[in-house]
Amino acid sequence: MQWTTLFRKEVLENWRNYKWIWVPLVIILLSIMDPITTYYMPQILDAAGGMPEGAVFEMPTPSPSEAIMMSLGQINSLGILVIALISMGTIAGERKSGVTELILVKPIAYRNYILAKWFALIVLIWLSLSAGLLMSWYYINILFGDFAFTTLLEVIFFYGLWLTLVGTISIFYNALFKSPGAVAALSLVTIIMLSVITSTFSHILTWSPSQLPSHIQNTMISGSVSTDLLGTALVTIVITIIMLISSIYIFKTKELAE
Repeated sequence: MQWTTLFRKEVLENWRNYKWIWVPLVIILLSIMDPITTYYMPQILDAAGGMPEGAVFEMPTPSPSEAIMMSLGQINSLGILVIALISMGTIAGERKSGVTELILVKPIAYRNYILAKWFALIVLIWLSLSAGLLMSWYYINILFGDFAFTTLLEVIFFYGLWLTLVGTISIFYNALFKSPGAVAALSLVTIIMLSVITSTFSHILTWSPSQLPSHIQNTMISGSVSTDLLGTALVTIVITIIMLISSIYIFKTKELAE
């Protein structure tokens, strides 16, 4: 009951802040922008004045799997920025304003407080991701050809694990710092560093969480879920659980110390 009450509070607060509306809309826009722009690029160039005389512009038509990866590419950059911004004050903002003290003065378990906020954020992320990729799938089937719905569900599931880790990283820094700005900056720096290190040592870090998008692409090309994708998904889940448990411990330790 305690966790449910806290979770409902978070859901209601997200509704009052219109996050249930504008976050999915932003992710939908990011998801459909590249596929639609790519398909209509010749018309866009013509409307802009056309090519110089004698110039030839030929753009190969992407396959449906390449088009869906365009959507993931946008979410993997600007979408992660959106997640960092909407989550930076989840706990840090309440701690800074003193709301956390008012809540925890009651006999509320620290784990319930953290888990309620984490789960509300993850539900928002998964809902937005699903809405964005479903809309992208709709346009891809119209413009580029058939893309199996079962494959789309696999893409949503495995990529959702990566965004879940991104949200958990933000919750971790929320438990550590009171400044929302520091939380957003450190979350983005951590994700960027993880991607850079993985790219540099990709032959070693095959199961690094930031490898999920590339493994998803390979799976769509091969038509079967690869061992690398399953291994990376498992590592991502384990890291997420460890960071979530660490967030609860750090938050409890800091609050008791204060």
